[in-house]
Amino acid sequence: MAADNTITLYDLQVSTGATISPFVWATKFAVTHKGFDLDIVEGGFTGILERTGGKTERLPAIVDDGKWVLDSWGIVEYLDQTYPDRPMLIPHESTAALTKALDAWFWGTAVGPWMRSFCADYRNVCYEHDKEYVTSTREVMLGGKLEDVQAGREDRLAPISASLEPLRMALREHAFLGGAEPNYADYRIMGGFLWLASVASTPALAADDPLRDWVERVRAMFGGLGNHPGLFEIFGLEQREGDPDPFNRQAGQGGIFKRNTGPASTSAETKRILKQD
Repeated sequence: MAADNTITLYDLQVSTGATISPFVWATKFAVTHKGFDLDIVEGGFTGILERTGGKTERLPAIVDDGKWVLDSWGIVEYLDQTYPDRPMLIPHESTAALTKALDAWFWGTAVGPWMRSFCADYRNVCYEHDKEYVTSTREVMLGGKLEDVQAGREDRLAPISASLEPLRMALREHAFLGGAEPNYADYRIMGGFLWLASVASTPALAADDPLRDWVERVRAMFGGLGNHPGLFEIFGLEQREGDPDPFNRQAGQGGIFKRNTGPASTSAETKRILKQD
């Protein structure tokens, strides 16, 4: 049992004091979801191996009453297995499978493209002693100079936002990705949005984006865990002439969005389709 109901978490931060790692963000929410207090060990990208006493060179990592647990998924599995009497993060095996699929889609659709759109900002917000490491490693990852990779992002932000429609659709009828209550799927995806907020020097999503309600509600959980003062505003993207809509403003009108309960529920769409033909 965690001593004094507290679990130690090794953080990955930038010069604003905010957490940058989406995986550490997800872990912060996961530990707090279980009802534990966080004892944060601060630090940036360099010196992780020394900071953790040689236990790991990557974060997140937690220490629970002397026991080290590594990897964001490993931590979630440990928390549920060790504390099944507390609110579950993964209430069913299918939740893990679906969360991993959703996470892979989200990274390919948004987090990866956002990384290419904010990679120089990412480096610039880091601690001075981390910048050389971050520059060299991210240039290898991204295949070019960070300024060159980031260039032209104004043409990419609206299309990236528009590609998030499946997430908006899921949250249109449900308060959380977990349904009526949040689970690890919410925290995993929120980690990506909070990573964006830790680096984005310009908003990436429209001010009236339907995702804003869910983002702000999850950020406000656990006493405002996701509202660190060092985070940037991610809502407020202005649509330029020629940009695609940053989200589907006609969403919810087609058959994919509405249940068929008989002709009364489908007649309007049928008439619209026939008229277009």
